[in-house]
Amino acid sequence: MVNTKKINARIMELGYTQKDVALYLQKAQPTVSQKLNNVRPMDLDEAEKLCKFLKIQDEEFAEYFFYHGVA
Repeated sequence: MVNTKKINARIMELGYTQKDVALYLQKAQPTVSQKLNNVRPMDLDEAEKLCKFLKIQDEEFAEYFFYHGVA
């Protein structure tokens, strides 16, 4: 499960929008929104590309993409 809050915070921290992410990933903006909000699954290739775009370090990968929120 994607850590929606952490990824959205990182997007904002770098001054980007979901539209910027969508352009980088070459996906429609609604698709990116669904993936970032755990409506649709994000595949490993997309996660790796997003890490590169958001300058997320390898050791931080799990914090962003293997999140297990408390219900």
